[in-house]
Amino acid sequence: MVKFKTKRAAAKRFKKTGTGKLKRMKAYKSHILTKKSQKRKRNLRKATITDSTNAKVMKKILPY
Repeated sequence: MVKFKTKRAAAKRFKKTGTGKLKRMKAYKSHILTKKSQKRKRNLRKATITDSTNAKVMKKILPY
């Protein structure tokens, strides 16, 4: 059986949950924060589950 290489860029951005779903952090939290509301910035702190349309491709590049 051939060994697959993990794509390191994806490994740094996604983590697998116990049920096998992919967890990711939200975007738009790095700069230009003055015009964003406090509620919006607070909600961007939380992690979320990767959308199912992308999950199949992401699981291929994160085999382990």
